[in-house]
Amino acid sequence: MKKTILFSLLMISILYPQNHKFTLQESIELGLKNSKELKISKSKMISSDAKVSEVNSMFLPQLKFMANYTRLSDNVPPFEVMTPFLPTPIKISEPVINNYYLRLSLQQPLFTGLKLISSKKAAEYNFNAAESDYSKEMNDAAMNIHTSFWNYYKAMEIKNILEKSIDQIKEHLNDTKNFLENGLVTQNDYLKLQVQYSNTKLQLIEAENNLEIARAVFNKTIGLPLESKTEIIKDDLTANDIHYNLNDLIKEAKQNREEIESLSYRLKAAEENITSAKAGWFPSVYLTGNYYYSNPNTRFQPLRDKWNDTWDVGVTLSWDVWDWGSTKSKTTQAEELSIQTQTSLEKLNDNIEIEVYQTYLNLIKSKEKVDVSKLSLEQASENYRITSEKYKEQLATSTDLIDAETSELQAATNLTASLIDFNLAKVRLEKVVGRKIY
Repeated sequence: MKKTILFSLLMISILYPQNHKFTLQESIELGLKNSKELKISKSKMISSDAKVSEVNSMFLPQLKFMANYTRLSDNVPPFEVMTPFLPTPIKISEPVINNYYLRLSLQQPLFTGLKLISSKKAAEYNFNAAESDYSKEMNDAAMNIHTSFWNYYKAMEIKNILEKSIDQIKEHLNDTKNFLENGLVTQNDYLKLQVQYSNTKLQLIEAENNLEIARAVFNKTIGLPLESKTEIIKDDLTANDIHYNLNDLIKEAKQNREEIESLSYRLKAAEENITSAKAGWFPSVYLTGNYYYSNPNTRFQPLRDKWNDTWDVGVTLSWDVWDWGSTKSKTTQAEELSIQTQTSLEKLNDNIEIEVYQTYLNLIKSKEKVDVSKLSLEQASENYRITSEKYKEQLATSTDLIDAETSELQAATNLTASLIDFNLAKVRLEKVVGRKIY
């Protein structure tokens, strides 16, 4: 019996899963964990780290092994020497038909015109830039989660406001029906309230649809299936006073923005690439060493069908005396890339100033909207309360009541929207000045 009950409960939990309830912080944590953009950015960072390891390996000795087998044709003559004193040639050695060749080579760079050192620094700077890009992607992904969370909350609150409004209209419909039966109102008054009720129902249907859309967007943002029955938990919204200094915000943004840091590293990498390109003007020097084990070994004369080992050590100098302007072209490309990066960095600083200024003004505007919306809702609620009481005493018409209800509904909707816009504007300002919002 116990097993049956447990099995039934398990099946119910599978078929009818409980709704997931997320706070804002939980949403951010899950969204960042499942973000595809962050996975791509992290992959780029790992790739940049691998590039650093690749360049570092070029400073170390390179060990290579080579093996070869060659079979000569059967008509190869023996090695013979003719002398003026003998009528017949002297045979030195028979041909070795099967040739085996094994070689182990070691090469250590001694001087490469600063190419390796510059390439290493450039790779390290690019890796640092990739780290900064990853941090920026974290903030961008968190901003998307903030936006989808608050939009979901807004859609939910608007739906709740409309449901409350419908309940109020239902109550007035009942009162009006009683008035109609007692001959205190006309049929037209009752029909006006029914029309108002129908219009509000249509608004509720649209709000429910918007809520499902907002839920779906929220689900995909945090990495859950589209139709997951998620819910969110949020305390009452507030709008605190704003105490920011614009100049301080701009200064903070230029110090903290990951984009500036990333471009600064890429500029340093571009400068190192110029040095690397110029290395083509200089010779390269390598220490080399080889170990041979072959049959026959050509260093042993006469040739014999026998395995012998030899070795050599030397210094190799390689210098491109004439490359038809290849080094010059590479240097020009690297220099122009540095100019482009420098200009992009300057342009980014200008854009950040504008972005901070706009976001700051939007926050102030959002706070003003909240204050006005609060006052409007207080006035609309008081007007509705008075009009509703008058209507019950037949001192106000149904038109007055409908106008009062509409005004209160619109004021409540505006306040909810302005509070959410204020909170989003505040988070967005923290993001544009380079603060972590996750």
